[in-house]
Amino acid sequence: MGRSDPLFVVHPSSGVPIYRQLVEQVEALVAGGRLLPGDLVPSVRQVAAALGVNPMTVSKAWGRLESLGVLERDRGRGMVVAERRGATLAERRDEVRPLLDRAVVRALHLGLTPAQVERMVRESLEENGA
Repeated sequence: MGRSDPLFVVHPSSGVPIYRQLVEQVEALVAGGRLLPGDLVPSVRQVAAALGVNPMTVSKAWGRLESLGVLERDRGRGMVVAERRGATLAERRDEVRPLLDRAVVRALHLGLTPAQVERMVRESLEENGA
């Protein structure tokens, strides 16, 4: 993907293992159509170097994605997005809704107002290229 912003972002202190963060990000990029069947994903070494993580962590994520049928090995090229049916809008919403609900509840528990939460969501969308 010819982008100047990073394709993957990890948060080591989030409590979610880095390999799992990578798996979820690739699944979301595929479900959202930003990674298409046949697209080459960055190599283990490229991702590890860009994120400053152990290559075995990235290798574990890519292996998991391969076992899930999201990625497949293309001899001579590397790992590519596998051919598969794309998620429907309803399926994508169902995947995002619990994450959004948890974030909203957490923000309200921290004393943020609905207007502040909305502003934060808009800022996040802008920061992430939406």
